[in-house]
Amino acid sequence: MRFIYGRDCDLSPGALPISSREAAQAYWEGITMHDETQLEGRYDYIIVGAGTAGCVLANRLSADPANNVLLLEAGGDDNYHWVKVPVGYLYCIGNPRTDWMMKTAPEPGLNGRSLTYPRGKVLGGCSSINGMIYMRGQAADYDHWRQLGNIGWSWDDVLPYFLKSEDHHAGDNDMHRAGGEWKVSKQRLRWDILEAVQDGAREFGIEPRADFNDGDNEGSGFFEVNQKDGVRWNTARGFLRPAMQRPNLRVMTHAHTNGLILEGKRVTGVRFTHKGRALRAVAEAEVLLAAGAINSPKILELSGIGQSELLSGMGITTLHELPGVGESLQDHLQIRTVYKVQNTKTLNTMTHSLWGKGRMGLEYLLRRSGPLAMAPSQFGMFTKSDPALETPDLEYHVQPLSTDKLGDPLHPFPAITVSVCNLRPESIGSCHLTSRDSAVQPDIRLNYLSAESDKRIAVAAMKQARHIMTAKALHPYQPEEILPGPAVQSDEDLLDKARDIATTIFHPVGTCKMGSDPMAVVDSDLRVHGLGGLRVVDASIMPKIVSGNTASPTVMIAEKAADAILAGR
Repeated sequence: MRFIYGRDCDLSPGALPISSREAAQAYWEGITMHDETQLEGRYDYIIVGAGTAGCVLANRLSADPANNVLLLEAGGDDNYHWVKVPVGYLYCIGNPRTDWMMKTAPEPGLNGRSLTYPRGKVLGGCSSINGMIYMRGQAADYDHWRQLGNIGWSWDDVLPYFLKSEDHHAGDNDMHRAGGEWKVSKQRLRWDILEAVQDGAREFGIEPRADFNDGDNEGSGFFEVNQKDGVRWNTARGFLRPAMQRPNLRVMTHAHTNGLILEGKRVTGVRFTHKGRALRAVAEAEVLLAAGAINSPKILELSGIGQSELLSGMGITTLHELPGVGESLQDHLQIRTVYKVQNTKTLNTMTHSLWGKGRMGLEYLLRRSGPLAMAPSQFGMFTKSDPALETPDLEYHVQPLSTDKLGDPLHPFPAITVSVCNLRPESIGSCHLTSRDSAVQPDIRLNYLSAESDKRIAVAAMKQARHIMTAKALHPYQPEEILPGPAVQSDEDLLDKARDIATTIFHPVGTCKMGSDPMAVVDSDLRVHGLGGLRVVDASIMPKIVSGNTASPTVMIAEKAADAILAGR
């Protein structure tokens, strides 16, 4: 199915007489029959990528009827049952219908392993396939962005943009708002074993916390999620669909962007392919690159914007030298520890019986609750690897399930996973072209565990997780360490085991980072340095990764960018 929103009649080819179908097909695909190169219509703004940020931009910019907006998405519609059912992330990741199907380069810090690297290729982007956790990060994250010279990005500056789109289950208060497009709900299930982990963590000074999103997330609690009534709430549903009937917004799916059009030092449009046809569209005001932390630098480099030495090696003429494109890549690496438990139910045993599966399906069908409504992680903790730190640098995701590795069947015995990640890694990677062919994925190198501090924190995190699981509150459940295993004791062995079992939690940022230093790509209004008519608006602009999950900060970034654009900055 193809989309041209803003029309109030059915012009799909099947709805018309045979004699009209050829013309209707051309109209439906957003092209004219007389010109196979120039996309019909005048556009003020072209948004590349209908992902987490792009859907927000499309809504805000098209709200002014004077703005004609074109939104290009390489993937298809999000009207897919596994997008809607929360547990469906298991079937969206690794599915070419919804995922770019990327992999990292072999990682020396992970004993040469190459990791699967999911990126949303569907309306809503990663918000259609992610873990749905609503997390802003810490106030100190944004204050640090401001200290790096990014005016207007302190916590006090960005909080209004978090609030602007929020629809929080608790209603209006000092830190939350009701009525916005971005729904925030409590999870619709509970597990005795997770509540016991919270009680156990309290024995070691990790206190329960009512709100992870007031600027200080230290403590433990159950994650809030982007859901409504047990159904995933992505940015396509929250922001894009309400704008679809506007006559000044056009959305094209299966539109694969090949590059930007430059006239001197100004970007004036986009080249893309649609159903095998090479097309171009012209933007009279700006092109907004919202393709994500992997594809935004890729599109810049395909357009001749980036490091001249790298581009010339690809046979691409450098039109604008910008050495920071594709650099400064940061991500959260998660170390999964697993404990077998007794005297309690976990998802493992529920899924290994027909009765358990049937009961889960029936509970979701009747109540939109239970395991099918759950996010990948239900319970979390934010704490410190070193008491001397001012703010937490570790995030735990605790799950009532276990497996040898992601994607494998669940274990046949009851168990939980206690995953922990370093929130502020110092290992920095890169993402660059390997081919002029836009269909070829870039070379993604995270350089995980290359920084000495990251190695030290990885070992400390594994020891801390092990320590928490000895709590008295957990004694009735008899936790037995399966991974990394009780035989792994020395710091050296723990680090080596971390290299074997650690994996990404899919939070890439920084490849088009904001700032004024030589490696910065955009300024504080997200305009690309040295070029007119072009901004980057997605997680790639983060100068430093936030201390938490990245989806809602990306929504905030898009809200803030839209305000800057509409204000003429």
